[in-house]
Amino acid sequence: MSAAADGFTMPAEWSPQEAVWLSWPVDDPRHWGGAKRDLMRGKFAEIAAAISRHETVRINAPGSDHAAIAEACNRAKAVPERVELFDHPHNDVWCRDHGPIFVKHRLSGETAVTDWGFNAWGGKFPPWELDDAIPGKIAASLGKRIFQGGMILEGGAIEVNGAGQLLTTEAVLLNPNRNPHLSREEIEARLREGLGVSEILWLKQGIEGDDTDGHIDDLARFTDERTILACVEKDAASPNRRVLEDNLARLRSFPGPSGRPFDIVDIPLPEACEVPGWRLPVLPASYVNFLIVNGGVLVPTFRQHRNDDRALGLIRELFPGREITGIDCLDLVEEGGTLHCISQQQPAEG
Repeated sequence: MSAAADGFTMPAEWSPQEAVWLSWPVDDPRHWGGAKRDLMRGKFAEIAAAISRHETVRINAPGSDHAAIAEACNRAKAVPERVELFDHPHNDVWCRDHGPIFVKHRLSGETAVTDWGFNAWGGKFPPWELDDAIPGKIAASLGKRIFQGGMILEGGAIEVNGAGQLLTTEAVLLNPNRNPHLSREEIEARLREGLGVSEILWLKQGIEGDDTDGHIDDLARFTDERTILACVEKDAASPNRRVLEDNLARLRSFPGPSGRPFDIVDIPLPEACEVPGWRLPVLPASYVNFLIVNGGVLVPTFRQHRNDDRALGLIRELFPGREITGIDCLDLVEEGGTLHCISQQQPAEG
């Protein structure tokens, strides 16, 4: 039986959460070598500490690393009783994509794990076998029921509003490097069955430098059932200008949960973040890669004072009553993602 047939659906991110999951940086020079690895471990400790001030943070990492991780989190002033370590070895840090996508029963409030296939964004960054095993390990550690999704799917490729609607992109889910044997209709059916949604809303493609081929969590995010915060590009010379204009036009054409158009709020991308000689000529920096936690929102910033302040102010207006915390993610985005990409929320039961 599918998750939806059994009464489960994926809650919106602003719903009450039990915890947020992270996958700690590993000892692998292909991803996090030398001084950069140490820098990123410090950054992950900072992020874990920020999450712990709102709720529990649960960390995937080999057991041999747990003492060092606990020490790093303590140095970052994490709330000790809200940091939980699990002996779950993995290949890389992008827990949004390789972690479980949690669903919740509409009546009982039980939470369960959905386990979708993971192939490192179309086979780009082997190995990924340990990453692909993480949902099953988490389900076993928590004693949760588990539903198989039946296709390749990363958590960063989808965004739900809790009212039956799901945003995604053609550049990812229709890419032959994910599920070449499935048609668009078959992919939509699996999303409905696995996540309990009723309507799939498709944008076309993503921003430059995105290794994922165009994840939605760098483009447009729901801030409530009928409001979407959408990226725009002010620089007419940027290759992102036309892409984001097309996305914006599509978003404005979609009916919201009441049948009326969504309320669309524009947020400019930061100025281009570049690292000379790096594999990504332009980094996929985006302010909508924020993470919603209980009572707060963690927002990536990029050492662009004016742009960062404008983004924080706009997000503060959209989440009244939540504490808005900016976290410098310029070094993190060099590896291809920021706060939402490295995290996966676990909804509260009940």
